[in-house]
Order: sequence, then structure tokens, then C-alpha cells
Amino acid sequence: MRTIFAASLCFLLCAAHASAQSPVAAARGLSIDAGLGYAYVRHGESASSPVGLWGGDASFTIGSSRLGFKADLAYARAATIPGTGHHSEVLSYLAGPVFHPTIRRNLGTYVQVLVGAARVSGPVPLGGGGYLLGGWGTGLAWLAGGGVECRVTDAIIIRTGVDYMRTSYFDPSLSYRGQNNLRSTATIVYSFKRRSGRRRLG
Repeated sequence: MRTIFAASLCFLLCAAHASAQSPVAAARGLSIDAGLGYAYVRHGESASSPVGLWGGDASFTIGSSRLGFKADLAYARAATIPGTGHHSEVLSYLAGPVFHPTIRRNLGTYVQVLVGAARVSGPVPLGGGGYLLGGWGTGLAWLAGGGVECRVTDAIIIRTGVDYMRTSYFDPSLSYRGQNNLRSTATIVYSFKRRSGRRRLG
């Protein structure tokens, strides 16, 4: 719901301005963007209900107006896991391609596939409602998803998105297994190189 609200707000801010202009895209050339914002992770705790984690996300993207390479660092944490008094954390560091299928003057979309690693920590749920406290593990992680971008000025962009994120952690048998997570982000992006030219979409 948080991401749906953020995306709706982004559309409302840009719709009136974008509708009065013809579809255009940025001219070809190198673009360099840096983003900083909010992240929410619905974390797939084994043998218990999913846990909501809140934190931050930082990213750096270099490429063209259509295709770029993105590095992403995110950290999210739950204050306490019910019944344990201990918190759970996910620290991810990922990188991969990001593609912009739709580009208009003030509103666009993106899809991304990022691969890397994640450090997951927190109580490990055991059978019978018990927990093993203080576990942690680092393993392969990846995500796939997309979202919308609203250009506020030539240099400032508001980006919101939703990703399916795959991490690993210990299950009740203490086997290291994959976990399903849903991540949503709301980010303010600064474009270091402003695009000087425009061309119509063809």
C-alpha cells in the first residue's frame, strides 16, 4: 500500500504537466544518477508470518537514457520480532541492468534485474513456537521489478518501485534455504549530467 500511494502521488504531481506536452525522450548521451530514499521489505520469515522491515536505499546508475547499469545498497530492519524481543535485518548489495521502456518529458517507467548478496540476521523460528536467537548468514541475493519515475526538474527525479527479492536464511531445521521477500522503495534521484537535447519518440 505504501508504494501504491507513493506511485499515485507521483502520477498526480506530473499528470497535468505531462499531458500538455507531446511525448519526448531525452537525447542520446551518458547519464549519471544517484538516489537516496526509503525502503520497506516484507520479509519472508520461515515458519511464521512475514515481518515488515523499514530502512533506507542508496543507488548509483550510469548509462544512456534507455539502458543503464545500477548499483544498489539497501538496509532494512524490524524493531522487534514478536515473541523474541530481538530485531531482524536485511542488508543487500546488488548490481545489474535497468531498462526504461517508456520515457516522456516528465514521467517514465523502468524495469530492473539486480544480482549480488544479502546479509540476513535475526531470530530463527523453530518448531513448537520457539526461536533460536542471534542467527545470521550471507548468501546470494537477487531482485526483479520496476516502477515509475517523475521528473520534477532537470536534475531531480522522484522514483517509486516494487521488487520481488530473493534472499536466504535458516529454516526451522537450521538448513540454509531461499526466502521470498517483497521490497518497495521511494527515492529522490539527482541527475549529475543534465540532458541538453530532446527527441520525439519514434
